[in-house]
Amino acid sequence: MKSEDHGWTRRRTLQGLAAAGALCPAAGRANSRALSPDQIEAGRAFLRNHVSVDVHAHPGRFFLRGVTMPSPRLQAYGAPFEIEAAAAMRDGQVSCSFFSGVADMSLLEFTPERGLHATRDFQPGEAWGYYARQIGTLKALVASGDVVDGRGVRSIAEAHQRRAVAATFAIEGGDFIEDRLDRVGQAYADGVRSITIVHYHVNQIGDIQTETDVHGGLTPLGRDIVREMNRAGIIVDVAHATLAVTRDVAAITTRPLLLSHSNVTARNAPPHPRLVTPDHARIVAETGGVIGSVPSGINQSSFEDWIESILRLVDTVGIDHVAIGTDMDANYRPVFTDYRQWHLIPAALLARGLSAAETAKVMGGNALRLMEGQTPPQDTQL
Repeated sequence: MKSEDHGWTRRRTLQGLAAAGALCPAAGRANSRALSPDQIEAGRAFLRNHVSVDVHAHPGRFFLRGVTMPSPRLQAYGAPFEIEAAAAMRDGQVSCSFFSGVADMSLLEFTPERGLHATRDFQPGEAWGYYARQIGTLKALVASGDVVDGRGVRSIAEAHQRRAVAATFAIEGGDFIEDRLDRVGQAYADGVRSITIVHYHVNQIGDIQTETDVHGGLTPLGRDIVREMNRAGIIVDVAHATLAVTRDVAAITTRPLLLSHSNVTARNAPPHPRLVTPDHARIVAETGGVIGSVPSGINQSSFEDWIESILRLVDTVGIDHVAIGTDMDANYRPVFTDYRQWHLIPAALLARGLSAAETAKVMGGNALRLMEGQTPPQDTQL
């Protein structure tokens, strides 16, 4: 792992490229004019030759499929469009995405004062019903052939060779588990390979970044759930978790962790609860884990800002611990919105001085290593 001082020295050697105008994209949609034709083609060629993975996304807001009584917030999202999103991913040469259902979405509302937050608790059986509906949508999407099953590294590699999109099932929020440890095994059997243990509803597992602490870290039940996820082979994703929860999870996990969509706070930038400190990020990396950089509008106003955030993560935790987690189609004021421009990410990283091998780790290699570290022996063929 690189030290922070070494990383910042390395960054200074690359800043001349930015000053020369190598990158100057507009917010939301990456500006291809900021890269030369050769650099853009290098990005496309890179994706033809390397598996790429988005470790956290909600393509086409598939989690809305089948909602019968949407809240005002869910209505504001509009109709789901997962088939169109899958087509955009194929066009953009995305090998795999973690298709993340949202356990607590029907509980959430947004206010300027509090941001996104839960307005109520679950009714009995409600969380499990939400889970079952969203998993059903994902299974139907695979059955349609618009995506292929991405539950293991072999199936993802095969999808890349076929120029298909592999869908790795994930759930954001462990609320659906309730106090039933057997549901972890059921989720694995359903194809789920990653669970973000907390989201915007303070649940039975632990505290969240955007609310006042309730539990003081990971709960006793949360510890049992983490151990069961380790046993089953499901990635423990600590995005949205407080520093205390992340530290508690890291202390007991037997497998590398994922922090799927955040960024390290930049020097001299205002703090935000959804960002993490360098020490927070290093706790994840020290498990052998991976942090996914997210193109949100938190302290970022352009695609260039996001590329800078990716490089800051590399400097903070090392090249072996950084990935891409777009939060696509449910992101907050995103600075990257179109999977058809996926090639501009490796193009920009290469233009900023990362080698092809380093770029391959960020774009997908680290995510595949994380998955390999989770898979139980009986499923190594997947």
